[in-house]
Amino acid sequence: MSEDILINITPQETRVALVLQGAVQELHIERTLSRGMAGNVYLGKVVRVLPGMQSAFIDIGLERAAFLHVADIWDARPHDGQAAVLAPIERLLYDGMAITVQVVKDPIGTKGARLSTQISIAGRMLVYLPQDPHIGISQRIENENEREMLRQKVRRLQHPDERGGFIIRTMAEDASDADLSMDIDYMRKTWATITHMAKTKPAPTLLYQDLNLAQRVLRDFVNEDTSTIQVDSRENFQKLEQFGTLFTPSVLPKLAHYTGERPLFDLYGVEEEIQRALGRRVDLKSGGYLIVDQTEAMTTIDVNTGSFVNGRNFDDTIFKTNLEAAHAIARQLRLRNLGGIIILDFIDMENADHKSSVLSELHKALARDRTKVSVSTFSALGLVEMTRKRTRESLAHILCETCPSCAGKGQVKTARTICYEILRELLREA
Repeated sequence: MSEDILINITPQETRVALVLQGAVQELHIERTLSRGMAGNVYLGKVVRVLPGMQSAFIDIGLERAAFLHVADIWDARPHDGQAAVLAPIERLLYDGMAITVQVVKDPIGTKGARLSTQISIAGRMLVYLPQDPHIGISQRIENENEREMLRQKVRRLQHPDERGGFIIRTMAEDASDADLSMDIDYMRKTWATITHMAKTKPAPTLLYQDLNLAQRVLRDFVNEDTSTIQVDSRENFQKLEQFGTLFTPSVLPKLAHYTGERPLFDLYGVEEEIQRALGRRVDLKSGGYLIVDQTEAMTTIDVNTGSFVNGRNFDDTIFKTNLEAAHAIARQLRLRNLGGIIILDFIDMENADHKSSVLSELHKALARDRTKVSVSTFSALGLVEMTRKRTRESLAHILCETCPSCAGKGQVKTARTICYEILRELLREA
């Protein structure tokens, strides 16, 4: 299936849309004044150790202290094959201690950033784990012979003094030894720079900043289904060309500068899709609809038949609506970047085969999600509980804020979002 990647860049923000067969599947927004921090590495300072919670608060230079749990401390884990009993956090950390940490979850709402001391550095084909000698392979590479071949290839290319390990990404499947070696050398040099800065800089300080959104597109988003990567800014297109030449040469043939008069996001209907993605209701083609409610604790998605009456009987109508809803739900999760706990309230079904088929369709629809997802079976109440890893803010959290008029019962667009929409409208009319 052909996939197009659209990159809209202004001085204020970068927006990326993934379009599959004419439908927007994912939206990513990064604002110049508030770049995401997931993937960044900091030299932090321990400000408070909480033995009762087996946690600590770490100052990494932000307004709010970041959170580190003992389970995310590499030195707390046994690495000699013994039972996984974690060392107490009070034996590992103390107030005022300097510690190298990586942000694994951006600050969201009232919660500070989530940290880990197990550092990972992402390349185009590999992810480097400087503290862990393990070599893992993406679950998307399913052939066992190919998995073993890739594992042996990476082992052969490792430096003799290498103490770290790697996760082999899907893009490594057809990579040459030279491509993999370049990836390994780049990440080892990056880690050497991080460790040198950690020894010479005072805490708190930023040691390594992950790539910006446009660069991450070339590194993380492109796959064999990607047809084109269109960029509507000449200056940034040239920068991406330079970046691609150095680090992702295989994607350069797909990179193009969009020069049309009509705004790129208008051409593909992305602006309208953004507006719809901020609403509660999602209409299905059959006449049914979803109601999406996002709160700080969890997200709930309710399925309704609406005006759909084309089934042979009522059970058949419910079944067909739920099947369509399974695909729509998977798309909405990616489109809105919903994470954490998600409760799906499908229309009640009595037929066990129907339930099984709906779950199967849901799993199939979620297979394209690049974010880790875990799905339960139907509960006694007919609900499906699932989790989706949350590392960055959802679309609504980026574009909206709590409504000052209704005391938090709804949302309105932020002043900055409205301002940027006005700027785009002025450019459109110019």
